[in-house]
Amino acid sequence: MATEYTDHIDSKDKQPRTARGLKTKRKLLDAAALEFGEKGFHEASITGITQRAGTALGSFYTYFDSKDELFSALVKDMSLRVKDHAASAMTEWKDALEREKLALESFMNFARENKEIYRIIDEAEFVDPQSYHDHYEGTAARIFERLQEGSEAGDLRDGLDEAHAWAIMGMNVFLGLRYGIWSEEKSASQVAEIANDILTNGIGARE
Repeated sequence: MATEYTDHIDSKDKQPRTARGLKTKRKLLDAAALEFGEKGFHEASITGITQRAGTALGSFYTYFDSKDELFSALVKDMSLRVKDHAASAMTEWKDALEREKLALESFMNFARENKEIYRIIDEAEFVDPQSYHDHYEGTAARIFERLQEGSEAGDLRDGLDEAHAWAIMGMNVFLGLRYGIWSEEKSASQVAEIANDILTNGIGARE
């Protein structure tokens, strides 16, 4: 039986150089998402990942030196996919508030199609804290950049802080958990409308 190495070795030079290599690495990442999402990091195995991917065990070590390294790459990959998914949904909007609505709706749909993302990101806090921090810090930074652009355009008030971006991200994360992972009783559009109403009108009583 092949040994599953756990020592981390730098594999920065292990990037695919052919279309076939890119396809194989993509298969391994997709299989890893299912394996880690179903079993968790500690119970997941390299053998299980390669079997899911339909690749030889040796192919794994062509691109990754350990399960830990693959997990870190997967967290970065999922974070990038969330970013790209949102960007593809935010091509046209009338104002900054609609832009945030489209971003949340996009995330909701992504979470429903990739339910393993919550378990993987949550485990990253303990398995790879740096990737965990990078994921949330990167997401908050993108939201804050959009808020600043909205302020400059006159769609949002001045003086918005980084903490506003973290508050919006926190709302989005838990809405995705409640209505994307735990249940789908409301459509992604409905949830995004509710969140957008909070951003637009707040929850304070009106005279």
